[in-house]
Amino acid sequence: MPHGSEDGEPTRDRLRRDVEALALPAGRRVGTPGHDQARAHLEARLAELGLEPYGDAFALPYEAAGYRFANLIAVAPGEKRSPVPVLIAAHYDTAGDWSGADDNAAAVAIALEVARRLQAAPAARDVVIALFDAEEPPFFHTPAMGSTRFYERQAPRPVHAALVMDLVGHALPAPGLEDLLFVTGMESDPALERTVLGLAETDAARVVTALNRYVGDMSDHHVFRLNQVPYLFLTCGHWSHYHRPSDTPDRLDYAKMSAITDLLEAATRDVARRRLEGPWEGYDTTPTDLRTMRAAFGAMAAELGMPLERRGDIDRMASFLMRELGL
Repeated sequence: MPHGSEDGEPTRDRLRRDVEALALPAGRRVGTPGHDQARAHLEARLAELGLEPYGDAFALPYEAAGYRFANLIAVAPGEKRSPVPVLIAAHYDTAGDWSGADDNAAAVAIALEVARRLQAAPAARDVVIALFDAEEPPFFHTPAMGSTRFYERQAPRPVHAALVMDLVGHALPAPGLEDLLFVTGMESDPALERTVLGLAETDAARVVTALNRYVGDMSDHHVFRLNQVPYLFLTCGHWSHYHRPSDTPDRLDYAKMSAITDLLEAATRDVARRRLEGPWEGYDTTPTDLRTMRAAFGAMAAELGMPLERRGDIDRMASFLMRELGL
């Protein structure tokens, strides 16, 4: 029986159902009825899963820039109740009045599915499920951004590590590369290398590691990196439907999402057991980055006459992928 289908329903079907419930045509832009509807739906889902509220309720409301927001935060209790939990994060708002299936209903659906599994079989420590508000413009990288407000004003306790997802619902637009998942942030703590190497050896989505500087702080890992909290950022990169009305549930790759769900669950359980003691960005990830890049892009690199032997080669390959594939 496939992992995650112990109740007889495949993981991909649960993921699709959550995406379709959230990715309605009118979107979830802050200040719209769709945003309020999404908030109510997600609060109900967190309760349905039997999770604990992070505070007095799942919704942690706040106001800024003339808008009302709400971060939706729950806890899957660990085997040992820890004051320093792992955090899984995805934002639930959209940038416009469109479905936002890949951006970011897919990640929310994966977070809910991992929460369901952690509720049934706890991790070594508490895991916070954070569905952040106000990630999209015009709030991106402002004090109103949901993850920033949470970290700076709503979180009474520290975070062991943050595992953040964005744009994890689509297949890469290149033959033979469709199943790739990019993971940045491994450089934030040496112990995360062992976590990521374990993921790279699974039969789930193929993992390609890279320094965060190649993509920048393009999502909610921003505030955790700024505050030197160990983190991993999971993404499939940009695609042609990014921030467009065509970002609809029918275009997602639910088999890949199911594989990413397995991968995120494994990463969460592994990180929950690890001692993360730094130093912050104090080790060289080049050998692991080369290993995962060769596995994914070795044939392409050989055809292009672009060896993958040192950090400068990774820099050139990263530039090529972003230029040619729009990642």
